[in-house]
Amino acid sequence: MVDCGVTDAPWPGDACSLVDAFRAGERSPVDELEASLAAIEASDLNAFSSLDPERARERAASADVGLPFGGVPLAIKELEPVTGWPATEASLVFADRTWPYSSTMVERLEAAGVVPVGATTASEFGGLNVSVSRLHGVTRNPWDRSRTTGGSSAGSAAAVAGGLVTIASGGDGGGSIRIPAGFCGLVGMKGTFGRIPRGPRTAIQPLTILLGCLARSVRDVCRWYDVCSGFDRRDPYSLPRVEGWERALGTNDLAGKRAVIAPTLGSAVVLPEVAELVTAGGEQLAADAGLRLVDVPVGLPGLGTEWALTNLVQLREELGDLWPGCAEQLTPEIAFGLQFAEQVFDLAMAGRAERARTEANEAMAALFDEVDFVIAATNPDVAFPAEIGLNTRVGDQSVGPENNGALTIPANVVGNPGISIPVGDVGGLPVGMQVIGRHHEDALLLDLAAVVERERPWPRVAPPA
Repeated sequence: MVDCGVTDAPWPGDACSLVDAFRAGERSPVDELEASLAAIEASDLNAFSSLDPERARERAASADVGLPFGGVPLAIKELEPVTGWPATEASLVFADRTWPYSSTMVERLEAAGVVPVGATTASEFGGLNVSVSRLHGVTRNPWDRSRTTGGSSAGSAAAVAGGLVTIASGGDGGGSIRIPAGFCGLVGMKGTFGRIPRGPRTAIQPLTILLGCLARSVRDVCRWYDVCSGFDRRDPYSLPRVEGWERALGTNDLAGKRAVIAPTLGSAVVLPEVAELVTAGGEQLAADAGLRLVDVPVGLPGLGTEWALTNLVQLREELGDLWPGCAEQLTPEIAFGLQFAEQVFDLAMAGRAERARTEANEAMAALFDEVDFVIAATNPDVAFPAEIGLNTRVGDQSVGPENNGALTIPANVVGNPGISIPVGDVGGLPVGMQVIGRHHEDALLLDLAAVVERERPWPRVAPPA
């Protein structure tokens, strides 16, 4: 039984237990929504970029709590289309634009009974793993307001970890669910590429982006998959539906499966305290789940500048004739990337980028010939200061996010599932342990996360400031 505390505060447990409370008559969707709206108004996290209270109140008043997420207030990442909501993509360039349609994922969530509250902040176009944009300012980590949430699903992580809503949507093209989940003490799952459809009007390239959620519990992720996953013809790369994610949680036999603990994935520069915590967490998980730890070399090739520049192709198309006149409105890093790409990108570079992708796939496949799971850190460090930009240095130390992504991008490039699991803290700041698995074996990762949750439960929300 979750202690709900005072009734005018948002639910402190996970989304599934909130639905249970609705069904038991312990809470009402209307009261829960009003508690969330009041908490958002009073919050100093800057987690939301816009709110839609009247629409939310209408849905809460008519909520069917018999549905999977019936009556649950939901925060939606501002890069995700919702009809009539701002379509800024966290950029000054599109500050006055609105979405003419909702995404397939949002439509499926609405059919499952959610109450969309508002859009959460993100980094501009989802292109940076920071919680800062020129349009919305700085989003702050509930564990320490001076620290970042990471990105790009910045506000979603802050809203869930900060106790404003129980669950929020996210997207992960290079770690944008797992990075903020790791920094904020949440569960962050990036499924096998195509697990949740991205339509309508799916942008195919760069074949790395997957949708999902920022959650307080493993079962919340499973219920999200029950609602949202499954093929949709408007995303030709989406996977066929798999039934029973929540029902089957914990039923897979993990005993004897092989795991390698590689906090750095062979190349990232990881804070020693983080590496030690992840190693200890991996060893404990292996003992609890009956995994067999093996010693195999882990070395995934870097993808280089070429691959990073190919990711700007869709953005350049979207900006159209606004570029380069809009350069001054863009985050400096985004503007510089576009300018640099226009100078150096050509067919030869595109070819090198695809060759690097092939080599990365071969390296990952060879690794999974030897193991079933790879256990690594989610982030190389704890959350860095919130206000700093990329490539910031203090003295001789690199303190910015330029080293972030080294541990998460490999799973995006080759489409493997990966999950960030809270594994403790360093200096009071959360640390995530990432487990990467084989394609289509998402359920095994969720089962491993459930073992950690059962044996070493993590706080559902950050402690009060």
